[in-house]
Amino acid sequence: MNKNDLIAAVADNAGLSKADATKAVDGVLDAITGSLKAGNEVRLVGFGTFSVAKRAASTGRNPRTGDTINIPASNQPKFKAGKALKDAVN
Repeated sequence: MNKNDLIAAVADNAGLSKADATKAVDGVLDAITGSLKAGNEVRLVGFGTFSVAKRAASTGRNPRTGDTINIPASNQPKFKAGKALKDAVN
């Protein structure tokens, strides 16, 4: 399922027009992104938790040349599925 499929499903399930469903989906994604950028986690009970993990700087190797490279520290988004979502999938 891609974003357009998700918008169509939201429109059908909620009885919204596709334009309204697009605004709703974009609003949810923007709210989650903004919260993660601020360093907060987003907890949707029964669905899961979005959080940010800090990845430390490290050294790696360029596979083409064999040279050592420095990989800078970064923040990575994470998602942990909730119990209801796990049960629905299994």
